[in-house]
Amino acid sequence: MSSNEDGRMDGRLLATIAVVLLGGMLGILNSTMAAVATESLASIFTTSLSTVGWASTGFLLAVTATIPFTTWAVDRYGGKRLWLAGLGVFIAASLAAGLARDVGSLIAFRVVQGFGAGLLDPLVLILLARAAGPRRAGRVMGLMGVVLSLGPVLGPIAGGAILGSLSWRAMFLLSVAVGAVALVLAVRVIPPDPQEGTDPARLDVLGLALLGPGFAAVVLGLSQTAEQGGFGAWQVLLPLVAGAALLVAYGGHARRGERPLIDLGLFRSRGFTASVTIMGLGGMGLYAGLFALPLYYQQAHGHGVLAAGLLMAPLGLGGSIAMPLAGRLSDRLGARGLATGGAVVALLSAYGLTLIGPGTPEVWPALAALAFGLGSGCFSAPTMGSLYRTLPGPMVAQGSSVLYMLNQLGAALGVAVVTLVVQTAAGTMSGLRGVFWISFATVAIVLALIPLLPGRAAAQAPAQAEAGRSRMKPHKKGIR
Repeated sequence: MSSNEDGRMDGRLLATIAVVLLGGMLGILNSTMAAVATESLASIFTTSLSTVGWASTGFLLAVTATIPFTTWAVDRYGGKRLWLAGLGVFIAASLAAGLARDVGSLIAFRVVQGFGAGLLDPLVLILLARAAGPRRAGRVMGLMGVVLSLGPVLGPIAGGAILGSLSWRAMFLLSVAVGAVALVLAVRVIPPDPQEGTDPARLDVLGLALLGPGFAAVVLGLSQTAEQGGFGAWQVLLPLVAGAALLVAYGGHARRGERPLIDLGLFRSRGFTASVTIMGLGGMGLYAGLFALPLYYQQAHGHGVLAAGLLMAPLGLGGSIAMPLAGRLSDRLGARGLATGGAVVALLSAYGLTLIGPGTPEVWPALAALAFGLGSGCFSAPTMGSLYRTLPGPMVAQGSSVLYMLNQLGAALGVAVVTLVVQTAAGTMSGLRGVFWISFATVAIVLALIPLLPGRAAAQAPAQAEAGRSRMKPHKKGIR
């Protein structure tokens, strides 16, 4: 019995997964480290916080705008070649950012970094899904979840440690070193792109011009709420309205076009729509916690940035523990039961966080955050696994891009809502409690959506079809 048929992962596949995850960690770590350094960079370059903030905002916008292009390019140029190109761009831009002489050049090089990360981020999901196949989708997506859970937590800790003992340039030069290792390993380990296959579609130029800037404009509008203090300022409303208009225009274009960049027919599948919505809401809840918990430790307990980051670590640790286990179990048991249990745990944990106050010992919010991470991991990995078990092979790239864009949108919306709630509340603690109530409501919606996930029988059908194709390959060499 082959590894494809029994679901086991051989050494070659494990090595591929490890190398892809190493490269996938680069963008998350670098962006979160840079966010921690905003205040220090403003002092070093003698400029305003809002100006330095564009080093992070520009990176995020470049990532968001590049993702739709990656959807098409992976089939046109091949997954491995595009992965190596993304790593090369990211490494070169990291080196340039580390050597930047002024804030303008730093922002420009961070935007180029974002283009590289926009190639890498969706490719992580695409390469892993294609390498694993439907039968092992849950466990492989669970391993991907370790990166998603630990990256946003380790970044602020590493950034605080570097700023406390080294130059700010070391943050970017560290990415060069790690990226170089990831590049060398990728050349050796990631399987070569197949030489045969279907003729790739022509690039949907109009769709790319509408979809990428549309999502980027919406993310820009949401990210501006923190600086403008709400949704009423023109700096927020203008990009939100422009982004919404571009996305509506893309919807009309996609319905008329023969081969749009992303086929909106994907959303006719109840399971697909539920999966990407749950992951978008999960991103919103996670980033709300990542934003609010450090603020709580700093405001209520007087801790510094590094200490607050360390106290926040249980949130990511919980997810990194739960996601590989839940993903592996979901391959055998299906997604619904595990996801329901995880959502209930996350719901109770969010409720516990609404009860904390200035006099609460740090151990209790830390335990609640750990439980929230465990619960989130138990619904996120099965949800991602169910998505890739039901997607037809040719639609994996499009499904990955939709999933990543909605997760990014959820994260930006989470930070925007948190900022608005904290700034408009009567006091810091009442604002933070409001944030945790938002997390509670978000998880409650996730719990309501879980019954819409594909059932076990529906999830197994594509896997059985793939197994049948793999048995045919020795006799029909040319059939994919």
